Amino acid sequence: MKQKGIFVTGTDTNVGKTWVSQQLIVQLSAKKEDVVPRKPIESGWVNVEATDAYALAKAAKKLDQLDMICPKRYQAALSPVSAAALEDKVNTLAEGLKDCLTDVSKDQFLYVEGAGGFYSPLYADGLNADLAQQLKLPVLLIADDKLGCINHVLLTIEAIKHRGLTLLAIVLNQTSEKEGGSLMDNQSELQALVASPVISVGYQEVLSDVLSQMLSAVIPE
Repeated sequence: MKQKGIFVTGTDTNVGKTWVSQQLIVQLSAKKEDVVPRKPIESGWVNVEATDAYALAKAAKKLDQLDMICPKRYQAALSPVSAAALEDKVNTLAEGLKDCLTDVSKDQFLYVEGAGGFYSPLYADGLNADLAQQLKLPVLLIADDKLGCINHVLLTIEAIKHRGLTLLAIVLNQTSEKEGGSLMDNQSELQALVASPVISVGYQEVLSDVLSQMLSAVIPE
């Protein structure tokens, strides 16, 4: 039986992956899914309650499992590889895969959030893309809804397809005031170019319904 779950990645760092993840985990839990969040490696780990892993654990109501949710933590706010090197640590893709899958059953929903963009280094011998490929989970792509994001999204989609992975959906997250204002409509432009759903989290009234439809694609009836 194939593992239920998704792999969440971004076009870049600071595009709001964790904010979107919190909303999704709450929705999955409302569908009676036993969500197992994994942020297998995280840098910038100084204040625990400000970390991505803590936010995911809180959304899943599994703060007592924080050590398993994020087993590899580093203080420097650098790429995980660089932050680990500063602490004389070397992490491998095989370790990351084990960290994601340990104590996860087939009837649970594995929710893995990467770090940075799809091709960002995650381990000494692997990118986010490599971990996603090993996990064989459908991919949710998050992008900052700004001028230039269409190029970033399309390039990342090509990379996802190249790895033989399924693109579940693209979420355009408005992390800041949009350059171009109301004249820019990245959602409509992207939807005309790609088959996967393009969701704008600027429209909160429809976000819930769209996400529910999207999640039904990865949850067997």
